Amino acid sequence: MLGKKWIFVITTLVLGLSGTIAVIGSQLKPEVSKETTQQETKKTEETKPKEETGKVAGESATKYNDLVAVIRVIDGDTIEVADLGKIRLIGIDTPEIVDPRKPVQCFGKEASQKANEMLSGKKVHLESDLTQGNRDKYNRALRYVFLADGTHFNKWMVENGYAHEYTYNLPYKYQLEFKNAERSARENNRGLWSPTACGEQAASQLTDQCLIKGNISSNPSKEKIYHIPGGDYYDKTVIDESKGERWFCSEAEAQAAGWRKSKK
Repeated sequence: MLGKKWIFVITTLVLGLSGTIAVIGSQLKPEVSKETTQQETKKTEETKPKEETGKVAGESATKYNDLVAVIRVIDGDTIEVADLGKIRLIGIDTPEIVDPRKPVQCFGKEASQKANEMLSGKKVHLESDLTQGNRDKYNRALRYVFLADGTHFNKWMVENGYAHEYTYNLPYKYQLEFKNAERSARENNRGLWSPTACGEQAASQLTDQCLIKGNISSNPSKEKIYHIPGGDYYDKTVIDESKGERWFCSEAEAQAAGWRKSKK
């Protein structure tokens, strides 16, 4: 009887101890689970990409801290800005719409409208070029124009067919880029290079825009030679109308006036 009594007591103690351990375990389990969850959450937060802060690009973000306000767009290659006055864009030439000596040229209105669309009421960054000097003979400041987001406006106009690449005298900083941009526009029929530009006027007839340079040589013979766009000496030739040099709208016009075509 005594042995059975002890067995009963021991069994009772074991069962009681097991229950106590189970209770304690159930109380500790949520804490362990909570701690583990917090650790996992922390790891997730550390590996999650952070949200971008600051201004959104394309809205009001800018890479410059010296922007100036555009007061007026005169045409596709000339603008007016605060403090500095009139700006002639380096390296480009758009068809004329305001030159009293020339008729409104093919794609001139489109170039001017695009310049207005992109620049009017905006602030821009200006860059000078020591190779071109500070101002031209009309006292216009010579500059490259960049939009607030970094877009090079001069190059954009050439690349999209709103302007020709133009070297006035000496090579300029972005000359190669602009020449490549014009080649791209021409090969892809963009803007004024499109066969459908200006109604019936084809891109192959661009000489009708009075782009032919009638030069008078400096040698004693004073030979009259005209240069067409793409010629070897076209970019190097500077027209000085005070010396009798002039622009022609067609080769026929130049020849009738006594000029001969350059051999190169």
